[in-house]
Amino acid sequence: MSHRSGASGSYTLSRKAKWFSSWNSYLFVLPALVFMVVFIGFPLIYNLIMSFQNVNVYNLSGKHDFIGFSNYIKSLKDPVFYTALQNSVVFTVLSLFFQFTIGFALALFFNLKFPGRNLFRSLMLLAWMLPVVISGTVFQWMMSGDFGVINYFLQTLGIIDQPVNWLSEGSTALLGTVVANIWIGIPFNMIILLSGLQGLPDHLYEAAKLDGANRLVQFRHITLPLMRPTILVLLILGIINTFKVFDLIFIMTSGGPVTSSTVLPIYAYQMSFTTLEFSQGASVSMIMFLILIVISIVYLRMSSKEEVH
Repeated sequence: MSHRSGASGSYTLSRKAKWFSSWNSYLFVLPALVFMVVFIGFPLIYNLIMSFQNVNVYNLSGKHDFIGFSNYIKSLKDPVFYTALQNSVVFTVLSLFFQFTIGFALALFFNLKFPGRNLFRSLMLLAWMLPVVISGTVFQWMMSGDFGVINYFLQTLGIIDQPVNWLSEGSTALLGTVVANIWIGIPFNMIILLSGLQGLPDHLYEAAKLDGANRLVQFRHITLPLMRPTILVLLILGIINTFKVFDLIFIMTSGGPVTSSTVLPIYAYQMSFTTLEFSQGASVSMIMFLILIVISIVYLRMSSKEEVH
């Protein structure tokens, strides 16, 4: 009898230990879960609810009526929305193309062994480590029409005859913000691609050399195929981060002149804090969120296909 009671007691203790061990794992992720719910989940849900209501400066503290998809329809009928969407696409595509191309070239260069490689690689990170406020202000000064460094060099080289107001003219304002964003994003692309290059097996390149393959053939048939997962992740992260850039453009042009450099984050900000149409600004933010969700789904499908192959 005592033997059975002892076995039953040990079984109960074992079950409690397993239960505590299983729940103990969740305790480690609880702080991160609370953080995500409070600072990500709650604002997202509140913004979603606001996008279906009529919230403006006149009824901010009062009762908010449910108006369905009226804010979304109003935003989609606004010509400025499509201008901002077009600017966002141009800003994202140009930034990613040059960030990735220059970053890949630098990654290939720093993957070689030469004296001072680590020092120069560390100096390249300064552009990424600087606060965006400082970078935007510096580029704003460099592109100013009266005393900008860029105009000085272009006039010295004889490329232009008179100073150009790069950030004050509609034809060049968005291009100026693209140049600044390219400079900021190159180090990040370089570091990610360089880490991928350093993880590639050396014996494949040695075998290719024995077969007479030159560097271009090695890059095309060895480097690019093996770097495809890293490149895919980098491009998806780049699209998400670049598509929602707000601070750099706001510092340099504030979306102007007129709407020439207005992207979707700037447009949502203007709806919420300039015209004080908070619900319409929320609807634009949700449209941006849906666009990024679609891009993320495309990435997940592509990555799953990569794993299958």
